[in-house]
Amino acid sequence: MSIKKEIYETKLLLRSIPATVVTLFVVSIICMNLLANKTLIQLDWIALDGGILISWLSFMCMDIITKHFGPKASNRITFLAVGINLLTCLIFFVASAIPSNADDYTAFDGIFGGTWFILLSSTVAFIISALINNMLNWSIGKAFQRDPHSKLAFVTRSYVSTFVGQFIDNFIFSLLVFTLFAPIFWDGFCWTPLQCATCAVTGAVAELIMEVVFSPIGYRITTKWREANVGKEYLDHINGGKN
Repeated sequence: MSIKKEIYETKLLLRSIPATVVTLFVVSIICMNLLANKTLIQLDWIALDGGILISWLSFMCMDIITKHFGPKASNRITFLAVGINLLTCLIFFVASAIPSNADDYTAFDGIFGGTWFILLSSTVAFIISALINNMLNWSIGKAFQRDPHSKLAFVTRSYVSTFVGQFIDNFIFSLLVFTLFAPIFWDGFCWTPLQCATCAVTGAVAELIMEVVFSPIGYRITTKWREANVGKEYLDHINGGKN
């Protein structure tokens, strides 16, 4: 695909997809980075940070977009959201680096300044997990040819793809941070790959529970989009006018 065509289809998608979902998706990714600064649970077999409180929203938004617009559309919005998040982190870093004698901003600088290898690890992990989540969600949906818009079809594709995507996200992040960077920058502290896998599984289960609780909202949104023929211009374009 040419760059010109890619830009055109991305612009068309942004005109077609409801702004509320895109906004919630972008905000959820930015909030995940901030909330991840606080560890909620830390045991030998599980580690959960504050990001779990909103990570379900990111995956639900991807599931909604994938269901209605397809995996390529969801991938486009994912890269857009990641780009906005990186820009936001850069602004946060600049703000934390500017000295001030008005007060003690050590806590502020520590949270918003961030750690470069944690940002790098989370970005790489999220992109890979998002691409897999979107493709898996779409592929599972193909198995429900008789009733692709049923609630069973939606929850099956959402639950399976979310669990796999969250596991991959947690596992890659843990491997990069705790087995690659931590031994270098955190005085030798590290996890074994087994610890990373165990925490990734338990974290994915916890995040899946959040998805299960809120998935009825996602199903209602996709149903209303289909009934209202949302995004017809984009769908007609990618389907060659067959939609």
